Amino acid sequence: MRSSQLAPPSRPAPPAPVVAAVVFTALSVFLLLLVAVEWRPLMSLDRTVGDALHDWAVSDPALTRTNRILSDWVWDPWTMRALVAVVFVWLLRQGERLLALWIAATSAVSALVQQGLKAAVGRERPEWPDPVDSAHFSAWPSGHAMTATVTCGLLVWLLVLRGADPRLRAAVLVVGTVSWVGVGVTRLYLGVHWVSDVVGGWLLGAAVVALSAVAYGRLVASREGSSV
Repeated sequence: MRSSQLAPPSRPAPPAPVVAAVVFTALSVFLLLLVAVEWRPLMSLDRTVGDALHDWAVSDPALTRTNRILSDWVWDPWTMRALVAVVFVWLLRQGERLLALWIAATSAVSALVQQGLKAAVGRERPEWPDPVDSAHFSAWPSGHAMTATVTCGLLVWLLVLRGADPRLRAAVLVVGTVSWVGVGVTRLYLGVHWVSDVVGGWLLGAAVVALSAVAYGRLVASREGSSV
């Protein structure tokens, strides 16, 4: 008997959104545990980076003002949510009611998860003798970083889902990457978040988008199957 006949049938690899959802969720939980137990190496990294960036911000008022504009206006969570609202209306006008509601719901769930974790973790924000900016509520995860990641991730996923022109997808991917990375950097530079807050926001945002994409794909598949 040939060896090939003895080999078990190969299983198809899980789709990319499923892998991404598992990986980003696991990393988010792992980081949350490190923050909750105040793992010393992580706390030391947070303090080292925070001290260096705060010294820079104090010594360069012009750059600090630029970061405040970017953080408070260009990449503010409400700016991101307004962008989601525009996409929501556009999808409704295109007749994509389910997709419009799905994206709006994902954005809303992301905000609820973010606020719930902030309340549960209750992490103190950085405190400086000469602060250059201020923020309220607890620090983990960074709301700016998470909201920007969710919004930009949803836009890229939407363009892929609708088969948009590759050049448009590439352009949105570049702008989105600059946005979610940039807003995280501004929050660190302004001294209102620790590094682990921002990374937590990025990871959680990516997990929310990946889980949303998986759930939407299964919903559509089940609806199509039931209509056959």
